[in-house]
Amino acid sequence: MTTADRDRTALAGARLVLPGGVVEGDRIAVEGERIAAFGGDTEPGDLDLTGYTVVPGFVDLHVHGGGGAAYTSGIAEEALLAARAHLEHGTTTTVASTVTGEIDEVARQAHVLSELVEDGVLAGIHFEGPFISHNRCGAHRPDLLRDPDPALVRKLVDAARGHAKMVTLAPELPGGLESVRMLADLGVIAAVGHTDSDYATTLEAIEAGASVATHLFNAMPGIAHRAPGPIVALLEDERVTVELINDGVHLHPSVLDLAYGTAGANRVALITDAMGAAGMGDGLYPLGPLQVEVKDGVARLVEGGAIAGSTLTLDVAFKRSVTVNGLSLNQTVESLSATPARLLGLSDSIGSLETGKLADLVVVDSESYDLVAVMRRGRWVVGGDAFSTVKPA
Repeated sequence: MTTADRDRTALAGARLVLPGGVVEGDRIAVEGERIAAFGGDTEPGDLDLTGYTVVPGFVDLHVHGGGGAAYTSGIAEEALLAARAHLEHGTTTTVASTVTGEIDEVARQAHVLSELVEDGVLAGIHFEGPFISHNRCGAHRPDLLRDPDPALVRKLVDAARGHAKMVTLAPELPGGLESVRMLADLGVIAAVGHTDSDYATTLEAIEAGASVATHLFNAMPGIAHRAPGPIVALLEDERVTVELINDGVHLHPSVLDLAYGTAGANRVALITDAMGAAGMGDGLYPLGPLQVEVKDGVARLVEGGAIAGSTLTLDVAFKRSVTVNGLSLNQTVESLSATPARLLGLSDSIGSLETGKLADLVVVDSESYDLVAVMRRGRWVVGGDAFSTVKPA
């Protein structure tokens, strides 16, 4: 067998979730790192994926850690462990999220994470805090919060060496709108989150260039009939992509359904907001400078009891979206892959199953929707030995 032969993989008999719809019993061929073709006659040696569904690899815009490790540690080995943990659950593209800390310490973390972006492990860096509201700080240390002074925001962006993808801030704070404009000018996503903003100020932020709602509904005022607040402003504007955490803890299923009914799958990005306990058991875990206790899979601060991120992985979000919320496969794939890929400017290489794109694939059981295998850039990460080969006729 030649090297070229080893770099070719064909999956036959699978249900494929393609941009144009779901195709039953189709064939997908991979050469090297990329999808080479669809269809064609089944050949001996093809992997038999009858009974399985193939979807594009998941893209997580907002994740703090997993596998017992955190991106906020500032240690490359821990970041690698976190990325690998989520990769094994189908996240083939990861934007690493920080949490509130001293500015110089967060800048140091960004320097370490930027090296992993350059190595192709991560797709970018998301700064969540310290430029957020004291009233809506959640699992961020209040004494370390800062107003979004454009100079401080720029310091963190510069520390990422061109790899800053998103900054979450509260636009109502001094410097908030100016920072949104600066981020938009720099090509960095300004996200509204952990905010006490009202409806009018949120609209100003959107006009200034804010284009993402950080975990919509969580860490912001609820909807009141005379004070619609940020949620309505973010949902109603077609320029805004809304993050949602579908773990059954952060959002009631009906609330997630409301967001889909208003914004549509093309404006929803399903995220994990996971901390280091994702993929692990109950226990104590760090989240930046804070301690978190995970009990029955729910992460809460040891002091105060606020929800502290999640223990979610995107394969679980995929299954919940289809089986609990009743979303179609195409809607679910759009929110887990296509929408976040587009937001990151990576639609030419990831986010959908199309010829020429990177072979980032997730295989799930067609009945249970449980994850079976993951391929990244043409190489099996987990589960590649789960399939038999097609026998010669």
